Amino acid sequence: MALYRTGTCRLTTDGGGRGLRQCLVLLYQPCHLSTSQKPQGVLPLITSKVKHLNAKYERFLERKFPKFYILYSTFMKGAKMLWIDGKEVTRIRRRMKSQGIQYHQLPYRDMEKLRQFRRDLIKATPVIIISAPPFANYLVFVLMYLFPRQLLIRHFWTPKQQEEFLEIYHNKRKDVYEDVLDSLLQSLPSVTEQTLQDQIRYLVTQVQQGIHPKVANIEQVRTAFSGPPFCMSNLDVYQMRSLSRIMFLTPHLPAFFLQRRLRSHIFEIHHLDHALLQCGVQELADEEVKRACYIRGLNSAHLSIEDCRKWLRCWLQLSETLKESEASLLLHSMVLLSANYLQSLER
Repeated sequence: MALYRTGTCRLTTDGGGRGLRQCLVLLYQPCHLSTSQKPQGVLPLITSKVKHLNAKYERFLERKFPKFYILYSTFMKGAKMLWIDGKEVTRIRRRMKSQGIQYHQLPYRDMEKLRQFRRDLIKATPVIIISAPPFANYLVFVLMYLFPRQLLIRHFWTPKQQEEFLEIYHNKRKDVYEDVLDSLLQSLPSVTEQTLQDQIRYLVTQVQQGIHPKVANIEQVRTAFSGPPFCMSNLDVYQMRSLSRIMFLTPHLPAFFLQRRLRSHIFEIHHLDHALLQCGVQELADEEVKRACYIRGLNSAHLSIEDCRKWLRCWLQLSETLKESEASLLLHSMVLLSANYLQSLER
């Protein structure tokens, strides 16, 4: 709505009627101000000013200190990604609460988001606490430079670091594969059925010789992993520590906690497998497929996306037939199915 100027008019006797008409025009001249336009608040002005100063600061760092700028930009992007993940997880939890949905009833992507965010948050908590005081984020930059793999989560890694660190983690996991296979052979005398003994020995020997086993061969020995000697409750401390390293879990805990954590984490993967079967491997993006393979024991960095999808389908073929009482077989399958997959493709 237009406003009209108001004021007083001084009439002059020189112009007569002409002066009066000029005065009326002046009094009723429209002023083009809209009541819908509100004056800009203080907060938007401050925000705009801060963004402008921050942009100048970033340009200064990029020009004068390029190496530090890489750390700085990586940290800022990582913090933003972590904040976005936190909001997404909050949304998922609210929906679970309002609709009465349990974790294992979630769609695959929501389930994977919750699982990964919890692991990230546990690792990132010390860094978040350190960076809370004013100007303490500069200490975080020092830690990022000195101990990026040990202290920071994937959000705060550069693309080059992500590739390098995932390779390091897998090599540590791969070093334990032989220990798991040796433990299976050493425990074979405890298997009462001779046929089952021979099947397990043949299976382990195949893997040790660099041959990728078939899913059907693994399914043949499942009874040995649903009870003694290879079920979860019968594994000794050494076996549980080896399996914990494969799952990227801390092995330096008492046997009770090791068994509990192994059971919990393999059940999470089992639930993810069932959700993925409903979603379909073909529906996953390439990055999601590679990440799904990696958490199940396969280093997907050196494989094509089609080979990754093929391996993931084999894993799901096995996982969907197993019960929760056979969780130990799923743990050992992380070694059996992934140890020589790349070598088998090169032959």
